[in-house]
Amino acid sequence: MVQDDKYCLDIINQSLAIKQALSGVEDVVLENHLATHVLEQVRSGQKNRALKEYLAIYKLSRNK
Repeated sequence: MVQDDKYCLDIINQSLAIKQALSGVEDVVLENHLATHVLEQVRSGQKNRALKEYLAIYKLSRNK
């Protein structure tokens, strides 16, 4: 769009739409990770590993 010299606001709107779409993908991946991998860690007695996962996710979410 920039190379095609499109209107600036159109470029910004497109960029925001891409960011929202990627955020949606992140949400789905995170939900799946918690529901599968982290939950399995808790079930198998790896509570410290699960806790580290939760903390890592928390830290990542603060950087958004």
